[in-house]
Amino acid sequence: MPLHAITEVYGEAGLRDRFALELESFPDPDRKQLTEALDLAAALHAEDRRVREPYLNHLLRVAIRIIKYYGVRDLDVLVAALLHDAVEDHPAELGGVPEQTPYPEAVEAALAELGRRFNCRVADLVSSVTNPEYDPGRDRHEQYREHVAESLERDPWARVIKISDFTDNGVGVIHTTMDKAFRSATKYRPLVPTLRELVGRPDTPLSTQAKEHILDQLDLAEERFAAILDV
Repeated sequence: MPLHAITEVYGEAGLRDRFALELESFPDPDRKQLTEALDLAAALHAEDRRVREPYLNHLLRVAIRIIKYYGVRDLDVLVAALLHDAVEDHPAELGGVPEQTPYPEAVEAALAELGRRFNCRVADLVSSVTNPEYDPGRDRHEQYREHVAESLERDPWARVIKISDFTDNGVGVIHTTMDKAFRSATKYRPLVPTLRELVGRPDTPLSTQAKEHILDQLDLAEERFAAILDV
């Protein structure tokens, strides 16, 4: 059953069950660390929602997709996938600093905490998919796309996380309100060619089958963006 269908029918509990099913073939130490990452993500995002659903659903889908459809079993990548929005959304809480701490300093503290709890590679992966503080005088979407292109250029494994994140937002754009769908399509549509090119690179650490699946998903996302915007 597609991940968004599981979400619609069974909600967070269904996604947690699916995640647990995917983890059954992992060694015990890996399962323990992934469960710790999920628990941390659940605590940090406990009050967060994505319009109609708990935010944790998105994080679960991103991680499950990487395991099931991309064939990735790299522990650090999966931990980072579960926590890919933790630093951006809750830097002060994660970093153990006052809420009024400036964003760059709070991000630094949060990344240090991820390094302490897990390892430096997990922190580096999350850093690559964490948005910087934007220049208020420039278009936020344009700055977002510039950051994504730059960070994914230098970090092939971060591409895997960002592509799953993008797929959840892009292909899943039909599973939200029309207002949110329009904003998402406007933000993400110009990024499709960049992601398509990055996926096809030899250094992107995915199988040919996984890359073909992703390219199909990017085509589907582009079709959905067009249906929303080109009316």
